[in-house]
Amino acid sequence: MTRYDLSPLFRSTVGFDRLARMLDEIPDYKDNSPAYPPYNIESVGEDHYRITMAVAGYTQEMLDISFHENMLHVSGEIPPTKEERRYLHHGLSSRKFEQKFQLDDYVKVEDAHLKDGLLTIDLVREIPEEKKPRTIEITQGQPANLLGKAKKIIEGTKNKAA
Repeated sequence: MTRYDLSPLFRSTVGFDRLARMLDEIPDYKDNSPAYPPYNIESVGEDHYRITMAVAGYTQEMLDISFHENMLHVSGEIPPTKEERRYLHHGLSSRKFEQKFQLDDYVKVEDAHLKDGLLTIDLVREIPEEKKPRTIEITQGQPANLLGKAKKIIEGTKNKAA
């Protein structure tokens, strides 16, 4: 992924520092390292999303999910065993992992559960009422403008003086 210098943009804007931080945190996949563990991101309805991660071998105690400033952080670690094992074939991974997901504004974690080696994280977008589109009622008559209000105030003061 190409990195862009956004400093000219930030010289003339205020409050977009979160955007710069978000762009800096986007992972760079040039190293072609596979994403471990494998996961799916799906839309399961309007404003409802689901992340499903294949975490076979991990228990609930070995997994950690945290959410801070629109960043969902999922990590897991299998503690080392004390018993000595002699593998003839070692194909199951038991390494620790860390995945980060940048979430949009108003997207919150609704639920997370672990079943049959799959960690499922349900997300929902909850837009506040004041941010939702609303219909503006159209009334008939003259618009209330500043000039009209000023005339009413002047006429009111003249009537009081008389």
